Amino acid sequence: MENILAFLNEPAVTMVLLALIPLVFILVYALVTIYFEMKVAAHIQNRLAYMETGWHGVIQPIADMLKLLQKEDIIPTDADKFLFILAPYLVFIGTYASFAVMPFSSGFIGSNIDLGIFYLVAASSLVVVGLLMAGWASNNKWSMFGALRSAAQIVSYEIPGVLAILGVVMVFGTMNMQTMTQMQDGGIQNWLIIGGNFPLGQKLALFPFMFILFIIYLLSSMAEVNRTPFDLPEAESELVQGYNTEYSGMKFAIFYLAEYANLFLVSAIVVVMFFGGWTSPFGSFMSGTVWSAFWFVLKGMSFVFLNIWLRWTLPRLRVDQLMYVSWKVLTPFALFCIIAIGFIMVI
Repeated sequence: MENILAFLNEPAVTMVLLALIPLVFILVYALVTIYFEMKVAAHIQNRLAYMETGWHGVIQPIADMLKLLQKEDIIPTDADKFLFILAPYLVFIGTYASFAVMPFSSGFIGSNIDLGIFYLVAASSLVVVGLLMAGWASNNKWSMFGALRSAAQIVSYEIPGVLAILGVVMVFGTMNMQTMTQMQDGGIQNWLIIGGNFPLGQKLALFPFMFILFIIYLLSSMAEVNRTPFDLPEAESELVQGYNTEYSGMKFAIFYLAEYANLFLVSAIVVVMFFGGWTSPFGSFMSGTVWSAFWFVLKGMSFVFLNIWLRWTLPRLRVDQLMYVSWKVLTPFALFCIIAIGFIMVI
């Protein structure tokens, strides 16, 4: 027993165990969210979803996962084998690495670095490289079209998304995500969507611009994770399945897992920047490491639910409409908000 404890106390072992915490969370979260999404979609469309496997089909996601693990791993004859195999792992690595700076609670954050939000934007950009790699390596025209659409869409919507982040960083005066959360502690009145922990006049002046930035980032995040109405890279009616048309088995499951992990990631960024992160809406009441983790996950899942709701409610945009919203609506509004926030902060 002493040898085991000594081994676990080794810095390298401790680091690996802490790094596994987000991975375990992603795996459990993905299974829960898949079931949740199918049930929400069924209720919106007035039908039944999973019902056979377990009570109300509660273990159906596990059955689906086991089915994917047993499927044959097919690699097309004319595909670039090395890049074809590497692509899904690169997509997941980009998403998983971003969780390193996510403050899950007052007592747990993987890496509390001062450039947290900057690192997150940089690490998540690997996803675009992986999607392009998957489309190119598949040697399939539908996969290539889907990859090009995905790259154009993500790059286009990263611009208003990053501008929204820039506006929030101007108000906080820091890019450390744990510090951002701590600055919003003290109750819902200090969350930045309400105007932050500033004098009343400054809060009232900041509120409309912070609300606009919240809407801009929310729409941009939906486009970055390819959720309806921005799901053109995976448009089944046009591209069969998009960039992952040729993928099967475990590689397809990794793409699927990365998509759901990315969905929580962007929801968590919204929570950290605008809704107090792990802080309680009741101030110091119900605080502590466990309670703060509860509030963080609860808020994050609320925005995951919003994305699911919109997916099964709205129709898909055309490509020209998609680009119009990014370049002629969100980007100009984000620039205007940055100028206004800078003026308010200087005054």
